[in-house]
Amino acid sequence: MKMVAFNGSPNQEGNTYHAIKMVAAELEKEGIETEIVHVGNKTIRGCIACMQCAKHQNEECALKDDEVNEWVQKMKNAAAIILGSPVHYSAIGGTMKSFLDRAFFVGGVNGGLYRHKVGASVVAVRRSGGIPTFDQLNHFLNYSEMLIATSNYWNVIHGRAPGEALQDEEGVQIMRVLGKNMVWMMRLVQNGKGVVAEPEKEAKVYTNFIR
Repeated sequence: MKMVAFNGSPNQEGNTYHAIKMVAAELEKEGIETEIVHVGNKTIRGCIACMQCAKHQNEECALKDDEVNEWVQKMKNAAAIILGSPVHYSAIGGTMKSFLDRAFFVGGVNGGLYRHKVGASVVAVRRSGGIPTFDQLNHFLNYSEMLIATSNYWNVIHGRAPGEALQDEEGVQIMRVLGKNMVWMMRLVQNGKGVVAEPEKEAKVYTNFIR
């Protein structure tokens, strides 16, 4: 099994990275392969609503001048996905948001590429805005019918300078517990395949409120 994580911070080894590493360490202890993809330092355009990914059904975004399509395949082939972001104005970092909008739309309109994978969100924040950002990240997991792993509190860790998050004792425990719960869920999914029938996927119903 493999877990792929996406670091939405501009800093390659800032507190978002350290939060992801804490979770990943628990998976690695159990022999699960992990990979961290640095998204936050890339130039990534937002979704242009061209609908070509839905039209062609090729698991690709029509914008091909960045690494988003490569990352979509990493997510498709992983058993678990972690989304990590710092807090920018009580929200997801802009580059990370552009990536998520495109990657999750591609996944959704191409048969549900991430459906029933184990997912988790983690947030690093200096002071405030961690909960809104955590909530925003979870929207992507929820909409994709992913199985959301939890911890013993919101998955938010505090720190300003890179590495300060390691001093947040409660935050460190949150990430550790999250990692353990992810391992457990991944094994439940793996061992349940062929034993417990998955619910049949339903075609998405779209309702417009303006007639």
